[in-house]
Amino acid sequence: MKTIPMLIVASLAWATGVPGQTTQPSAASAPASNTPTGAAQSSVAATPREGDIVPAPPPRQKGLGISGPGAVHGAQWFRYNQQVTGSAVTNGLFPPLKPLIPDTQVRDTIVILGGDGNYYLTGSTGADIWDHNDGVEIWRSPDLKKWDYVGLVWSFEKDATWEKDWRWHRKPVRALWAPELHYIKSRKNYYIAHSMPPGNRGILKSATGKPEGPYVNALAHDGYFPGGIDGTLFEDDDGRAYYTSGGAGTIALMKEDMSEFEGEPHRIEYEKPADGSWTRNSVAQEGASLFKRSGKYYLGGAAFYKGRYSSVCAISDNIYGPYKQWHEAVPCGGGGNYFQDKEGRWWCAVFGNDNQAPFREKPAIVKIEFDKDGKIFISKDQPDFVLQGDARNH
Repeated sequence: MKTIPMLIVASLAWATGVPGQTTQPSAASAPASNTPTGAAQSSVAATPREGDIVPAPPPRQKGLGISGPGAVHGAQWFRYNQQVTGSAVTNGLFPPLKPLIPDTQVRDTIVILGGDGNYYLTGSTGADIWDHNDGVEIWRSPDLKKWDYVGLVWSFEKDATWEKDWRWHRKPVRALWAPELHYIKSRKNYYIAHSMPPGNRGILKSATGKPEGPYVNALAHDGYFPGGIDGTLFEDDDGRAYYTSGGAGTIALMKEDMSEFEGEPHRIEYEKPADGSWTRNSVAQEGASLFKRSGKYYLGGAAFYKGRYSSVCAISDNIYGPYKQWHEAVPCGGGGNYFQDKEGRWWCAVFGNDNQAPFREKPAIVKIEFDKDGKIFISKDQPDFVLQGDARNH
């Protein structure tokens, strides 16, 4: 496989920030086999290795690969939502939120304010992203309250290049994990950071400058970042764009044209909590996030913490750290992002990935605030439109 000079990771170890190179897509190869040659040859091939390119399975039922109009939901999603205890709500850790888009299955919810003044929502969609989905879906809202379906703006069947391959992840799998829509003001364009199971990452860009695309590969030579999941982009005040992924173990500066990294990724050091409650070598476990407020950088992501799938963060004066004040920012809020609305309020996008949450795999937002030390906490004053009916005005 020919490589292109660009920094990346070579395996799922990207979650801790291992550098590597970007890669061009290669022709599909047959699954690995240890079948002996000659007369004693067995008719049974070996199980493919994790990440091997494998033949495409038979077509799936239409509607299972999307979450917008025409979606077909699997039984597992309904079971998830029957099993939730909502104990985080009962214990006062999380408000009684309601989904932004009723009866819509979305994981890894991302909400941004676009360049046109509208809000956009995306995430991992489809009934089973450990099997397949159709691509990237987007919803639009002028006010965070009413959401309209923009559509499937990038699909495997129409738009994929290196993403077309099915890969082995305990079975043949082809899906997009945690696609994130970003508007980069200095480029006046929309980008999608995406990843695939069991681990490969890329960046798409709108060919029209519009959120609905169409989208093409932003990376040089139709490349991708081998290994790793959950990529995200961040634009600093000076217009420079940065990339991190997985557990936010490294941060890399993007070139002006977003085609590759500008130099080596920086390995991130952070101060672990003194109580020993988090001991990993990266700030988060997965679902990396990065934003800036009042001159401070907030680096974090998702983490299974005290039985909750939470958003955790650490804070620094420098984008490359070191980061301090590690904390559980939004209990049960892992897998989303942080954004500021048109009125200046701060929010965390959430989706519910544990049974302490009030629902599972549904898009929602929760208003956040910052204490005197800059740490994030869930606001006690949640607007009515994000709350369940019986919790309003209480």
